[in-house]
Amino acid sequence: MLYTLAGGGTLCGVAALVLLIVSTATDFWMQYRYSGSSANQGLWRFCINHKCHAHTVTVAFWDATRAFMLLSVLSCFTGVLLGLSAFANGTSRRVRTGGIVLILSGFLALLALSIYTGVTVNFFGKRFLDWRFSWSYILAWVGIILAFTAGVFQMCAYQKNAAGPPAPNIADS
Repeated sequence: MLYTLAGGGTLCGVAALVLLIVSTATDFWMQYRYSGSSANQGLWRFCINHKCHAHTVTVAFWDATRAFMLLSVLSCFTGVLLGLSAFANGTSRRVRTGGIVLILSGFLALLALSIYTGVTVNFFGKRFLDWRFSWSYILAWVGIILAFTAGVFQMCAYQKNAAGPPAPNIADS
C-alpha cells in the first residue's frame, strides 16, 4: 500500500512541478487590449503585438508573486525527490517529509496566486476594460491542486504504512 499511494503522490508531484515551472516561466498570466492592440503579461515581462519587454517598474506584488512561485517550484522539486528516494530506500519517513513539503509547495503557490489575483482585479481590472486571466495563470491553479493532492497521497501512504503491521523480513527465512 505504501508504494501505491506514494507512487501516485509522486506522479501528481511531478505533474505539479511541470505545471508550476511552465506557469512561472511563461508570459500569459493576463491578456488585455492596449491601444487597440493585443497584449499579455507574465511575471517577468509583458508583450504588445508579439514584442516582449521586461517589466521596468519594480512593483511589490510582482516581486512577491515571483518569490512565492519560485519557492513553490523549489519545494515541489524537493517533495518529488523525497518521494522518489523513498522507493530507493524503502523508508516511510521520507514519504512523510515529501508529503509535508508538497503541501507547503501548494500553500506557497496559493499565496502567490492570491496576491496576483487581488492586485490584478483591483488595479489592472480598473485600468484595462477588456482583460482576462490567461492559460499560464490557469496552469498555476491546476499545479496547486496537484501539489496538494500529491502531498495528501504521500501523507496517506505514511499513515497506512505506520498503522499496518511491519513487513516480514526475508533474511529471517
